Amino acid sequence: MAAPKKGRSASAQSRPGRSLALILIAIVALTGGMFLSGHSTPRLGIDLAGGTSITLEAKNEPGQPNAINKTNMNTAVDIMNRRVNGLGVSEAEVQTQGDRNIIVNIPKGTNSKEALAQVGTTAKLYFRPVLVTEVSGKAATASPSPSASSSDSSKDKATDKATSSSSATPSATATSQGRAVTDALKADATPSTSASAKSSASTGTTPAPSGSVDPATAKLQAQYAALDCTDKAVRAKAGDGVKATDPTVACGQNSSGQWQKYVLGPAEVSGTDIKSAAAVFDTQSAAGWKVTMDFTSGGSKKFADITGKLAKNQSPQNQFAIVLDGEVVSDPYVSQALTGGNAEISGSFTQTESQALANMLKYGALPLTFKPASVTTVTAALGGEQLHAGLIAGAIGLGLVIIYLVVYYRGLSIIAIASLMVSAVLTYVLMALLGPAIGFALNLPAVCGAIVAIGITADSFIVFFERIRDEIREGRSLRPAVERAWPRARRTILVSDFVSFLAAAVLFIVTVGKVQGFAFTLGLTTLLDVVVVFLFTKPLMTILARKKFYASGHSWSGLDPKRLGAQPPLRRTRRASAPVDTKEA
Repeated sequence: MAAPKKGRSASAQSRPGRSLALILIAIVALTGGMFLSGHSTPRLGIDLAGGTSITLEAKNEPGQPNAINKTNMNTAVDIMNRRVNGLGVSEAEVQTQGDRNIIVNIPKGTNSKEALAQVGTTAKLYFRPVLVTEVSGKAATASPSPSASSSDSSKDKATDKATSSSSATPSATATSQGRAVTDALKADATPSTSASAKSSASTGTTPAPSGSVDPATAKLQAQYAALDCTDKAVRAKAGDGVKATDPTVACGQNSSGQWQKYVLGPAEVSGTDIKSAAAVFDTQSAAGWKVTMDFTSGGSKKFADITGKLAKNQSPQNQFAIVLDGEVVSDPYVSQALTGGNAEISGSFTQTESQALANMLKYGALPLTFKPASVTTVTAALGGEQLHAGLIAGAIGLGLVIIYLVVYYRGLSIIAIASLMVSAVLTYVLMALLGPAIGFALNLPAVCGAIVAIGITADSFIVFFERIRDEIREGRSLRPAVERAWPRARRTILVSDFVSFLAAAVLFIVTVGKVQGFAFTLGLTTLLDVVVVFLFTKPLMTILARKKFYASGHSWSGLDPKRLGAQPPLRRTRRASAPVDTKEA
């Protein structure tokens, strides 16, 4: 039993080069990736690099004069935080100011317009049936003639005919050629074969406003006639104050850049019926990026009901408009009832646009409507001074640690200093890579977390070195002392780092803003401490234990048995016994 154990020990001691090669390859790969990505420096937070401060003012919702309250404001702050921060470490700060204002601080390097769209967009989503639509002044109303086919290809042919001939079905010319929505059906979805044979007159759909004597319809007709979607101010006010249960007018833009105006029926499905949303790259078509949506159980039923009704209509009344904050982002046609419970918004999306839309839908609608009150630039002068002072303090602390290691551990300090350098390189490279990857921004609390990590890393070395010295005090030579000390030191190091990481994780979860930067950096450096100790410090110590300078216990090695007070090993001795006289016995 002893022989295999000895063989495993010898094998473990003969492979430290593999661990050193592994961590060296990782450092080279990460450093190369850092330079190839073009991000050779960490992304700085607003307190170090400056940035933009946006003030948003809350407005009362129509029919809800008391909507601006503490609960709704806190809910809005929480949603905005999740929208702009994602993992919570991108350093955008969102906080209330007074009773109706929210301050958003965005670090330099972030597109303030995109960030403003993220935090300020209400993201109220509705699925409304299309009643009337018009492009370039030509109205598209329900036609009594049946549609050509329920297939996508037939619909495209009908569009081509309408484009080339003025006598063709007018509804085809009004169909938006902008971003299309393709419904993601489940495998058991069954197409409707009779949907295209019925006209809109038999569906009970609200007719076009022309010729109506109803006051509400007449008002809607007037709004539609006066709606100029090319005017930004008019476009922004379209549908203001309209309830979800009422018909409305809206604008949308097609792929050719033209604005199209609509008369839309009451909302049948809302954004609250969406369970989740995600931006996905479509590899099966040339559509590019798309946004997938999964509906709740109630939303799936509503979606199936509205699509089943629209499938019986004729274009454009077989279309439904996806209206986001009053603007039509898509108006797909429906040829069958869609019971799959999920849908896709696809078209000419860029990655940024699809992720922004999915982000807003995923994190929900704001409970209030906000308007930008002011946008100002923040300088980094004060943060730069604090960083300078913090770096000086960190350098002094690091210098004192090195002096202590050299005086107390002598030759062993070489291992400790080399390990600190490896840990510093890994920390810097990862911070630089995490900036573009997850939006990590280095702020003053994060710098403090990195400085605190010096003590955590040094503590791991001290635990290992002291265990080795304890073994030498018991009379063992250096190489066996290293191997016997490592399992005991390893347990202590893992327990200590686990407690530190757990504290950082809890702090990250229960806090927001800059404190999360401190917790994130502390947790990251704690994990790196484990990697460095296992893959660098221990293997390097094993290699140096074979060198004469350390193995012989040189007075400057830090492992001199005499200086450590080592006792010679106790050995059992046998007393010489007198010869036995067999005859006498």
